Amino acid sequence: MTEIVMSQTPPILHGPSEKEKKYDRQLRLWAASGQEALESANILLVNSGAGTVGVETLKNLVLPGIGKFTIADEEMVNEADLGVNFFLDESCLGKPRSECCTKLLQELNPEVEGEWFPKAEGTLDLRSILDGSLTFTLIMYTHPIRKEMLSVIESYATQHKTPLVSIHSAGFYSYFRISLPGTFPIVDTHPAIEKTTDLRLLNPWPELVDFAQAMTKDIDTLDDHEHGHLPYVVILLHYLEEWRQSHDGQNPLSYNDKAAFTKFVQSKARTNNPEGGEENFQEAAVAINKNIKTPELEPGVQELFNHQLSDEIELQSTFWIIAQAIETFYRAHGCLPLPGALPDMKAQSSVYVKLQSIYKEKARRDAQEVLETARAFPGGEDVDPAEVELFCKNARFVKLINATPTGEDLDAIFEAERANDEAAEAMKAETDGAFTLPMSNLFIYLALVATSHNPASSADEIMRYVTDMVPKAAVNERALQAAQEVARAGGGELHNISALTGGMVAQETIKIITKQYIPIENTCIFDGISSRCQVLRL
Repeated sequence: MTEIVMSQTPPILHGPSEKEKKYDRQLRLWAASGQEALESANILLVNSGAGTVGVETLKNLVLPGIGKFTIADEEMVNEADLGVNFFLDESCLGKPRSECCTKLLQELNPEVEGEWFPKAEGTLDLRSILDGSLTFTLIMYTHPIRKEMLSVIESYATQHKTPLVSIHSAGFYSYFRISLPGTFPIVDTHPAIEKTTDLRLLNPWPELVDFAQAMTKDIDTLDDHEHGHLPYVVILLHYLEEWRQSHDGQNPLSYNDKAAFTKFVQSKARTNNPEGGEENFQEAAVAINKNIKTPELEPGVQELFNHQLSDEIELQSTFWIIAQAIETFYRAHGCLPLPGALPDMKAQSSVYVKLQSIYKEKARRDAQEVLETARAFPGGEDVDPAEVELFCKNARFVKLINATPTGEDLDAIFEAERANDEAAEAMKAETDGAFTLPMSNLFIYLALVATSHNPASSADEIMRYVTDMVPKAAVNERALQAAQEVARAGGGELHNISALTGGMVAQETIKIITKQYIPIENTCIFDGISSRCQVLRL
């Protein structure tokens, strides 16, 4: 009987599934589409050195439900591991580190599939692992790493267009570097809600105009309740028309005109009430500066339109077909497709719902036009309407990561960072330490890179390597300090530094996998002594 009743229960009465309960908080961040991408991901960690930062990164991917991970690590667990890796205990001594970490990580989330190599003690055959596994979504590797192993990873990434994340943690310092296969577009960048409003007050469409005119036809004779519940969109459309009639058809776009228009709108509010004014007219006045302005493209959209396709993957991507259709729409209408969202405002519920439906219907028509345009382009016949709808909704905030190649002109970067340090020192001296500017982390990065393949390098050896990369660093005091600190660490990791770094790497990895939010571009360097991060394109 219970089964019959449950089967007849409407879906709306069913509570959330066990998975939805488990992942409730993160689903609010990246929704079901992001969770699906996460659960479909296949991650490889090539672990070496102390190995803590890589495992800490995986921990923060296993917990939210990554689909599958593989650890390739040829080290056996020793006493030193027990002091820095919380996923190992005395029972692991003498066992493969990859196996122990994999099993203990899976205990955090049994739904995640884990694999480890090598299966027998001996040299790790990374090429066989890569050839014998399903294509990896993303590969992470930790330093120090053998050059030949790094070569195999980079060759695989080039062939399969796989994102790479290199991670290096030593003592109080760490960095991670993201290498993406060409231009990496992000559509769902999750901008702040207040930035996404597009009311089209200066370019309203007929349905919106008709709605506003019908509501304000007898605005001066409306009773106080109706007058006090006019949506501010309707108020502004009405008084914009009055303003244009008395200003040669011009909109109030300058600062002075906006100030005058604000006073004009406020003067129309009724004050014969206990509040001494009307909330909807106050909302209208506040909305003027933000919503009455000449339409202009965001820098990210301009970069999108100017981008020259060259890579074969880009040429075949539906993203770029939709982007071309969006540009065609913009050239034809002078604006991007309407997102369709309407902010909350004082209004009668029935009126607000009607106004909301007008905006949503316009957004649907715009998206349909973009879809038809995209499907008319070569290769666009099978463009997904849902993808077009998402693109139109977020068109103003699309972001291209890695759109321009990094020049890797370390000399120029060094000079800029050195100049910033000098300015910081001058500020500190001039204000007796009351105000300070952050110091560059570039020197930390250079010192860590010098030990990418040899963690036991001395400070002198590190400085020689750094000087080969950037000759002017030879006499830089901060470069020498960083070299001495990295040499003192001797390749050893501090668990708290590695745990923090692993959290940051996992966060950026999730952004790449879900293609939501905006990941860092290139390199993030962390100074655990001053507790400061810096992102540089190197």
